[in-house]
Amino acid sequence: MATIDDFYSIIPAGGAGSRLWPLSRADAPKFLHDLTGSGKTLLRATFDRLAPLTGEGRTLVVTGRAHRAAVELQIPELDDANIVLEADPRDSTVAIALAAAVLRRREPDVIIGSFAADHVIADERGFRRAVTEAAAAARAGYIATIGITPTEPAIGFGYIRAGEALGIDGAPHAAVVEQFVEKPSAQVAKGYLEDGSYLWNAGMFIARADVLLEELAQEEPVLAAQIEELAAVWDEPARRGPAVDRVWPQLKRIAIDYAVAEPAAARGRMVVVPGDFDWDDVGDFSAVAKLHNNGRRGRLAILGSAGTVLADSASGIVVSQSKRIVSVVGIHDVVIVDTPDALLVTTTDNAQRVKQVVDAVRRSGNTDAL
Repeated sequence: MATIDDFYSIIPAGGAGSRLWPLSRADAPKFLHDLTGSGKTLLRATFDRLAPLTGEGRTLVVTGRAHRAAVELQIPELDDANIVLEADPRDSTVAIALAAAVLRRREPDVIIGSFAADHVIADERGFRRAVTEAAAAARAGYIATIGITPTEPAIGFGYIRAGEALGIDGAPHAAVVEQFVEKPSAQVAKGYLEDGSYLWNAGMFIARADVLLEELAQEEPVLAAQIEELAAVWDEPARRGPAVDRVWPQLKRIAIDYAVAEPAAARGRMVVVPGDFDWDDVGDFSAVAKLHNNGRRGRLAILGSAGTVLADSASGIVVSQSKRIVSVVGIHDVVIVDTPDALLVTTTDNAQRVKQVVDAVRRSGNTDAL
């Protein structure tokens, strides 16, 4: 599949992945783990998936200062200029818009695509076909997203209601976005699946950098001006530091869905390209278990040192990172995560509730465990 000459990919690599605690920690977040058994971390797999689309040297990673060394270790071919370090997390709008503003100053007509560092996609050709269509829609002046064709009434994802295809040259499947919908109840999600016009919101955004920044300026003019102030000096290290110290604490925390995507959809500038490829955001241990068990229940997935796990009539997932022997007998849909300083025991049905445990640990003041 051909490289897209005017395309530049952005990988926001942030977040602690709290629903995957205690495997995922602040100093070793989800994107730095191999959760698929492929031998690659999720970050490295994302970079490799994008490389055929961008070509050499056209991927930029946005990450925290604490993760710079780990990112460079995972992607040694990444140029210094293509690592944007956040002083502290400010949500997705700052990460994506700052990268877009920096790239626009380097290349005024650039098309940017933002893709999370911690998603799993096996059908890479299908993914690249969808991105190529989205880039064509972006070239026509739209902000494009890729919506995943749902396979079940999932309640852990947001949804996109797609309208009619617009007949965009090079993007025959691109349809107008009629509505973004928050995570639904199980009953509502079932209705979405039966309706057929709803897609999972995978958080992928493709646009001309100038178009995305124009939309941000309409909805959040103060934030847009601050982003431009930083971008103006970003490639001058001597000026960048003082600007970050001055501006960064003032930056508003807001998700790009609210700052750009939903307002752009209301103005008719948002399109969605259906993605008929498998996709998972690996949001909890239930999702990790499904990945390793090929979506089937009744099996026990083992990550880590398989030799320390003994199982009989058990299913679910065991993650072993300690030297202890873990024995699981007669328990189904179990989640056990054994690390040197923390142990998690739950079930796949309750995997989403792990975040509440993390919140409780944080309130206890035991931040070393996070």
